[in-house]
Amino acid sequence: MFGLRYHKSSPTDYVLHYRRGKLAAEGAGLSFLYWAPISTLVQVPLGSAELPFVFKEITSDFQEATIQGQLSYRVQDPRRLASLLDYSLRPDGGYASEDPGMLGQRLVEAAQAATRSLIERLSLREALASADSVVGQLKRSLPADAQVTMLGVEVLGVAVSSIRPGPEMAKALEAQARERLKQEADDAVYERRNAAVDAERRIKESELDTEIAVEEKLRAIRERKMAADVAVEDARAALVERQAANDRKAADSKAYALDATLKPVRDLDWRILLAAGSGSLDSGLLIASAFGDLAANAGKIGELNISPDLLRTLVKEGKGS
Repeated sequence: MFGLRYHKSSPTDYVLHYRRGKLAAEGAGLSFLYWAPISTLVQVPLGSAELPFVFKEITSDFQEATIQGQLSYRVQDPRRLASLLDYSLRPDGGYASEDPGMLGQRLVEAAQAATRSLIERLSLREALASADSVVGQLKRSLPADAQVTMLGVEVLGVAVSSIRPGPEMAKALEAQARERLKQEADDAVYERRNAAVDAERRIKESELDTEIAVEEKLRAIRERKMAADVAVEDARAALVERQAANDRKAADSKAYALDATLKPVRDLDWRILLAAGSGSLDSGLLIASAFGDLAANAGKIGELNISPDLLRTLVKEGKGS
């Protein structure tokens, strides 16, 4: 009524009331009456705000990467911000200019500048896996950025939801990843087969080692039996040799005794020995001995005549004896 109005702000709004160009009142959550024709109200939001951002950058290998995320902020120095951007209100309560929307744009530009310094040093593959690095870079760079501090804004947090390549490069990377996964699957199959073959080989080797150990045991048993048999044969041979030696010694003893016994009569005529044994000489033996001597000395006898009567007589005497 007649330009007198009432303004009520929330606790998260910082209000500056200018009357005739001079600051009349300021503070968060103010409520007051004011004369509209000579008053200007400036209202700066103090609550935290979420600012999504999406921007594209070029990597070191000249590929395009799209970084998407959001940052949260709040106005820390509303008077400084109100001195740089127009936050004055219209009579209907809306902002009189588009400056309040420029705050988010400037923060996004600052975030993009900080991100660019990191992305331009990375290849596309490295950039796609650098979300944590980008967040760390923004958290370090934004609070110290001259434009952020000049606006009196405090950055509360930064989050990067995705870093994506361009559509064509995404297809190429997907194809490479797909082929790599197929190759890894094939390698896994080959490794599994190799593991199975290796396990079978170890089993075969174990079986062969077992057979070799068994054969070695059997050979050791055979060698021990052979050694025992050889020892028995050696003992038997030694026994036989000793028996033979004993027999030779016995035979030598007998031969020596016989030689000693026969030595006195070795050079005597057998006829004498026969006569000594029987006490008389047989006429037939004497005649046979005589004929034996004649036969032995046949080369010395020129002519020998034996009459039939003599032979008859000898034969009769032989029969009679």
